[in-house]
Amino acid sequence: MIEGVLVKPLRQIPDERGKIMHMMRNDDPDFIGFGEIYFSCIYPGVIKGWHLHRKMTLNYAVPFGAIKLVLYDDRESSRTKGEIQEIFIGPDNYCLVRIPPLVWNGFKGVGVTPSIVANCSSIPHDPDEIERMSPFDKKIAYNWEIRHG
Repeated sequence: MIEGVLVKPLRQIPDERGKIMHMMRNDDPDFIGFGEIYFSCIYPGVIKGWHLHRKMTLNYAVPFGAIKLVLYDDRESSRTKGEIQEIFIGPDNYCLVRIPPLVWNGFKGVGVTPSIVANCSSIPHDPDEIERMSPFDKKIAYNWEIRHG
């Protein structure tokens, strides 16, 4: 696991009416701060990435659909520098993934329906603190294709 990344199972409370899907509370021990909450919708097979935030901590959960979240640690001072981490998240693996600043991340919609990615970020979006790169840039040696077998 990449240094500073948290993957925490989240509670779901089902009943005959539907279910409640918890994400984050301000009294959770893992809560860092509140900047904004937004939802990113992604179609199956589409890749959103790579990007990193210089200051923002991301807190992702996927209440609908499924994604393959991929993280790459390029931080010079990190003990996990050069590592790649894949996490498949959605209602079947409903969890919170906290991504610290300076970790490259991207995600791909998997399955047959669009997916909704919720992000409770630590600071409001600031276009000057984000860096973007093509998901196919050779700087990160990652193949986004499906692996069969």
